[in-house]
Amino acid sequence: MARKIGIDLGTANVLVYVKGRGIVLSEPSVVAISTRTNKAKAVGTDALAMLGREPESIEVIRPMLNGVIADYNTTKVMLDHFINNKKSRGFGKPDVMICIPAGVTSVEMRAVRRAAKEAGARRAYLIREPLAAAIGANIPVAQPSGNLVIDIGGGTTEVAVISLNDIVVSTSVRVGGNKFDEAIAAYIKRKYNMMIGERTAESIKIEIGSALPLERPLTMQVRGRDQVAGLPRTIEVDSNEITEAIQEPLEAIINAVRAVLVETPPELSSDIIDKGMVMTGGGSMLRRINELLTEVTGVPCYVADQPANCVAIGTGLALENLDSLIDSLSNDDEHMS
Repeated sequence: MARKIGIDLGTANVLVYVKGRGIVLSEPSVVAISTRTNKAKAVGTDALAMLGREPESIEVIRPMLNGVIADYNTTKVMLDHFINNKKSRGFGKPDVMICIPAGVTSVEMRAVRRAAKEAGARRAYLIREPLAAAIGANIPVAQPSGNLVIDIGGGTTEVAVISLNDIVVSTSVRVGGNKFDEAIAAYIKRKYNMMIGERTAESIKIEIGSALPLERPLTMQVRGRDQVAGLPRTIEVDSNEITEAIQEPLEAIINAVRAVLVETPPELSSDIIDKGMVMTGGGSMLRRINELLTEVTGVPCYVADQPANCVAIGTGLALENLDSLIDSLSNDDEHMS
């Protein structure tokens, strides 16, 4: 019997779920390539450690952009690393289920499937991210009842209403954790005349970021390069400054949620008001983001357990329950190949 592997192929991170073992790998979606030989030097965590510190002989690439393949060959290298890693390895070629954003084109779907097969998959199936997130969050998706899921990943935010194992209404915006990081770096550059790297911006978001002001603001020492003097410099920033910095990406997420609520059929709307909205993805761990969405929509909003793992878990579980979900997986005829 073929191994069954679920892969959350995200813009920021790749998570691998193996049937019977759960999540066995969680590493950044980053590949370090030699500019001289064009061969991979490192993948995942080892490659991320090089980001911002690499010499001219090494290029560090994020092959996924906004949830879709931006660099096909590098994505194939990355998939090969994760499918054939010693932690996920087994006998024979595996059946693989990969999640994709709800709004991808058929061309983008075929690229993901082809990359998976060339990386060693026996069969490659695709599942749309909001459906995988809902399954992983333990939402009863098979019932004739409305469930609203907000999945905030690294590159995209997926908002969808799910009923009877499929998506009824959805939208996908190319705003996620990476946009928060960019907004923080731009704010510090504008306010303090100081340049910081993307890893520093991400650590600020994680340590003191909040979607709403905190009663007791958190503070953090931030190191970067002074734009005027060109020398290293340290400043102190607080969480309320970060709340101000990320207003634009937050507004884009709020608008996406509102757009889906407006399009939702009345019967499903009443279900959502009763049950509330569920948040998944790494971006949903931003402090007070569920409170912000509750405040602006009037609908209760909750963060799922292990939100960063929901899509990977749901992708793996979907592969285990293929028969009941096959009609929901892909509108591309190739999904049976």
